[in-house]
Amino acid sequence: MKVNRLFGSKLLQTRAVRVFQVAGLALALCFALGATDQSARYNNLSHRLMCNCGCNELLGECSHVGCQSSATEGRQLAEYMSGGKSDQEILAAFSDEYGPTILAAPTAKGFNLIVWIAPFALLPIGAVGIIWFIRKSSKKYAVVGGVQGHESAVDPQKEAMRERIRHETDGEGR
Repeated sequence: MKVNRLFGSKLLQTRAVRVFQVAGLALALCFALGATDQSARYNNLSHRLMCNCGCNELLGECSHVGCQSSATEGRQLAEYMSGGKSDQEILAAFSDEYGPTILAAPTAKGFNLIVWIAPFALLPIGAVGIIWFIRKSSKKYAVVGGVQGHESAVDPQKEAMRERIRHETDGEGR
């Protein structure tokens, strides 16, 4: 009956119980949100790392049954997260231990910067090259027909060949 001495009346007792219930619910909600945040962070980081077993899949999506590499890396990732390391520190630690190929996307610094710039730089260069090739090809294979008043533009040997073909095919080549 310590509650009776502390709160006195039944009304205060029920209020105290309700306050404790609300406080407990709020505390549970805080822990649930914290767990969800950690789960989302783990999911994000596991999709930024590659599985080291050779399957060329993301760590979070390795489909090998009983894959020891993904299990080991997953435990290691969880340990780094519980140790309070930031995302960049975790990625750097994995890169130091397993090499830069463990990262799903190359870092945007140093020589790896070429990987990020090259597609955008080569696209316009390729478009210009294709246009140049098409124009060059169309000029090379353009038919030089006899324009009225310019009979010298027609090659006499080709014209003789055309006449011979027309004669042998009874004029169906037109």
